[in-house]
Amino acid sequence: MADWRMKGVIVDDDESVDGDGEDEELDELDLGLSLGWRGSKTGSSSQGGSRMRRSPFETRAPSSSLARPSPVRPFGEELEEPSIGPLSWEVALNDEVFGETERKNGEKDRAHDSQHKRAKVLEFGEPSQYSAASSRAEASFLPVSGECECQSLLDLSKYQISHYLSLFQNDDGGGKSSISNDDRDADGDISGSRNVEDVEVRMDLSDDLLHQIFSFLGHKDLCRAGATCKQWLSASMHEEFWRCLNFENTRISEENFVTTCQRYPNATELNLSGVLNADVLVMEALTSLRHLETLILGKGQLSDGFFFALADCPALTTLSICDASLGNGLHEVTVYHERLRDLHIVKCRVLRISVRCSQLYTLSLKRTTMANVTLQCPKLHELDFSSCHKLSESAIRQAAIGCPLLALLDMSSCSCVSDDTLREIALTCPNLSVLDASYCPNIAFEKSVTLPIFVELNLRSPVLSYVKVSRCSALHRISIISNALQKLVLQKQESLASLTLQCHNLIDVDLSDCESLTNSICKVFSDGGGCPMLRSLILDNCESLTMVGLSSSSLISLSLAGCRAMNLLELSCPNLQSVNLDGCDHLERAVFCPVGLESLNLGICPKLSVLEIEAPKMLILELKGCGVLSQASINCPCLKSLDASFCRLHSVLVSTLVVLQFVDDSLSTTVALCPNIECLILSSCLSVGIDGLSSLHWLRQLTLLDLSYTFLTNLQPVVDTCSQLMILKLSACKYLTDSSLEALYKKGALPALIDLDLSYSSIGQTAISALLSCCTNLVHVNLNGCTNLCQLVWGSSNHSSEMLLDACSSNSTTMASKVALRKSDHLLEVLNCTGCPNVKKILIPSTANCLYLSKLNFNLSTSLKEVDLTCISLCTLNLSYCSSVEILRLDCPKLTNLQLLACSMLAEEELESAISHCHMLEILNVHSCSKINAGDFWRLRMVCPSLKRIQSGLVG
Repeated sequence: MADWRMKGVIVDDDESVDGDGEDEELDELDLGLSLGWRGSKTGSSSQGGSRMRRSPFETRAPSSSLARPSPVRPFGEELEEPSIGPLSWEVALNDEVFGETERKNGEKDRAHDSQHKRAKVLEFGEPSQYSAASSRAEASFLPVSGECECQSLLDLSKYQISHYLSLFQNDDGGGKSSISNDDRDADGDISGSRNVEDVEVRMDLSDDLLHQIFSFLGHKDLCRAGATCKQWLSASMHEEFWRCLNFENTRISEENFVTTCQRYPNATELNLSGVLNADVLVMEALTSLRHLETLILGKGQLSDGFFFALADCPALTTLSICDASLGNGLHEVTVYHERLRDLHIVKCRVLRISVRCSQLYTLSLKRTTMANVTLQCPKLHELDFSSCHKLSESAIRQAAIGCPLLALLDMSSCSCVSDDTLREIALTCPNLSVLDASYCPNIAFEKSVTLPIFVELNLRSPVLSYVKVSRCSALHRISIISNALQKLVLQKQESLASLTLQCHNLIDVDLSDCESLTNSICKVFSDGGGCPMLRSLILDNCESLTMVGLSSSSLISLSLAGCRAMNLLELSCPNLQSVNLDGCDHLERAVFCPVGLESLNLGICPKLSVLEIEAPKMLILELKGCGVLSQASINCPCLKSLDASFCRLHSVLVSTLVVLQFVDDSLSTTVALCPNIECLILSSCLSVGIDGLSSLHWLRQLTLLDLSYTFLTNLQPVVDTCSQLMILKLSACKYLTDSSLEALYKKGALPALIDLDLSYSSIGQTAISALLSCCTNLVHVNLNGCTNLCQLVWGSSNHSSEMLLDACSSNSTTMASKVALRKSDHLLEVLNCTGCPNVKKILIPSTANCLYLSKLNFNLSTSLKEVDLTCISLCTLNLSYCSSVEILRLDCPKLTNLQLLACSMLAEEELESAISHCHMLEILNVHSCSKINAGDFWRLRMVCPSLKRIQSGLVG
């Protein structure tokens, strides 16, 4: 126990100090470091009646392992301090303070320091010394009553350091200490088994570099850093880091706040949101912080005196108040300031409010409950009245009229606003460019009057750049003339049937959920319709649209999602890059001639029968699910990928590219002019046959071919024409026989093939064994659900040669030479055999040369009994739900993850022997393994020290 030391103090959140309501108190930041308090260096006592100065951010007491529980003092009761007064971190870190300790280890430290300049983390001594120090020091930091006895500066400084470090302990993100259970003894204390060298941190940082690093830290981290050494203390106290004083949701006493303000008088930003006594503290701030520019308050009561005192803060430019009660509730609250530019009073409770700020630029009164507002803000540009439900229409009107420079007005969700208000605002606010009148039920645009901006049912303005109106149920017709308008949002206009636009700079239009719009709307957005610069058009859920025809040279993005009544779509938009047809499930005919699309997905149009595409830039075309597509003309010379899964095409004409006919005698003239297709997916195209596959020789760049779920019986056309093929998917091709794959393992066909999927096929054991043994170029093989796979045994003592000779009918001389050539290393990396019900044995010896096999998956293979693997690169082995496994032999030095879920027949001794040769194993899953006893997990860790996690439902 002589070497027992600690870096700091870890406070367990579960070990709280006794006292009523202690857990509910808000923790305060300990910024004693930032205040730079100093105390008596000699520790002599001061006057007995002196008051103790607490750290600026009071916290709840440390755990009981370091301090005695103490009674909770009544609110407002001051604490008596020990006679020595408050201490300074600087003094605590001086060599003189730790003179005794330095003398004991002086020679050793001086020799060590001569070689390494470093900052040393302060250490605690032996337990007996620490206990004495903590018992004397706790009176300075814990709420106590009565007189406190004097204590030495050395002991108090040590405790102050330990307590300071405990305030901001590292945790795992869930509020729990990062110290594991293994680091604590039986009593919950931190174990003394740590190496004493862990407490020293060597660093050599210049002041400039340290200053630059600390500029990225917040207040809490600066406090932690300041407890490290004197250099870091000095750097962390730099005034530049404390320009912004953020006390949000922090419990802080008035005395500590005053001290902080005096310490950093040049602070420019102060946040007291959520501070209980903010009304008192802010008065001190307005007096002390003469350079304050930004003030944030909230969740409290602000009296009239606060608003009168604002004039005492001349530099203030931004004031934000949220969720607070203003004034006494009987009189008008006046905000007066000559330099204030941004004022946000959000979600506040006030009877009436008056704002007199000559320089104010932005004013937000969002969700505030005042009944009346008076503005004298001649330079105001942005005004937000959104969701002010109690504010009268006349008040809104007068406020807006009194601001001649107003450019942005938000009146959304103001139920009192009517057409009259809009018209009057239009007359007196010529600079208005952004207007939001969403969710105003009394706006109907029903009266015909001539105004500079709103004319009859029209909007006319030379400066109006953005219009948003939502849910005006009475609105039938809109006409807008504006060369400045760039964005128009008219969402959920249930009755809107007519729209006329003369907006030469209009870019974005959103007409979502305008259920009454008719097909004539297409003329408005086509060339010559008044919107020559239109780039984005949203017509989602316009359910009255049946025939959409757009011809626009500027349109880039089009969304017709949810237009369920549309059955005809004709687009002539050469620059169109994006189209959304989700939910257009009644579309029968689609014409895209020409378009600039690079990709198109029509798989969500199940009734599509006629398709015409002219897209010189198209790379990807998905027709998956177009089961009734009977005629298609596709002119896409750059097409790289075509997905025609589940298609039953009868005639597909590709004028300059490809002719596709997905019928039994089709595909013979399919790809004559399509040299760029790299990916062809014909999954579930039941009519594709040999004749069609023979024409694939036109696709010189084809690398992926998917023929899954087809009725193919012969792959010879693919083998003969697709020598560059890299990925071949034949999943669920039930009619393929062993002979159909002979070219792969006999003649070395498809030399570039690296990915082969034969899942759920009828391929037999012989063909599978030959493929795995001879096709050494394969990297990824899927044999999931192959019922004919009985065992996986290859590579042992000329087994490859014998198996290959048995499987092939060629002469022995030719085959022997081929076997010799194939005895090179296998490139196989991943082998998936999930759900192979008849496989019983897996044997991969070192002679198999599977040097790259990293993942092996045999889960759900319920008949598997024996697994014997020697794979130097295997990282993951999954044998979950292999309930018959009894023999497990592993020589896999790089194995990190072993899944044995529900391997109920595997004995514990067998498992111990298997993992003893897996020196990098980290994860072991033995959940539901009935023969594995959780109480013996220590034995597994003994034979495999690298184990980090054992997954099991059992309790040891």
